[in-house]
Parts: sequence; C-alpha cells; structure tokens
Amino acid sequence: MANHKSALKRIRSNEKKRLINRYQHKTTRNAIKKLREMDKTKDAKAFLPSVISMIDKLAKNNIIHNNKAANLKSSLTKHVATLK
Repeated sequence: MANHKSALKRIRSNEKKRLINRYQHKTTRNAIKKLREMDKTKDAKAFLPSVISMIDKLAKNNIIHNNKAANLKSSLTKHVATLK
C-alpha cells in the first residue's frame, strides 16, 4: 500500500482514468462493429464521420496508437466505399 498522500491520489486518479478510457474504447469498438454490419451505403456514409471522430479522439488521448487509428480509418473508409 502507498505511504504518501500523492501516491494515494495517483492511485485514485489512475483508476478513474482507466474506467473512462475503457468506456470510450468499448463504445468506439461497438460503433465500428455497427458500421461494418451496415449494408446501406447512405446510412454508412452518414455514420462514418462520427466513427472517425471517435477514433481520432482515442488516438489523441493515447488510448490507441496513431498508426492503429490510421489503419482503422482507412479500412472503414474502404469498406464504406465498396458498399452498394
């Protein structure tokens, strides 16, 4: 167990941040899955910008790596482009 006040505070704040990051990451993964399951081009094109925005926020906050974000955005954009 931590002996200093600052260490105790760091433990509390780390736990809060971990839960927030986990929630944001899971929400984004669900949105990506929802986008991949869409079969109508119009709906997918309307939903794509919000998913890309979520991915960018994760990368900005170092929840996911920048290259992973770029790969996800690229693959999702290709997927939407191939829909009929």
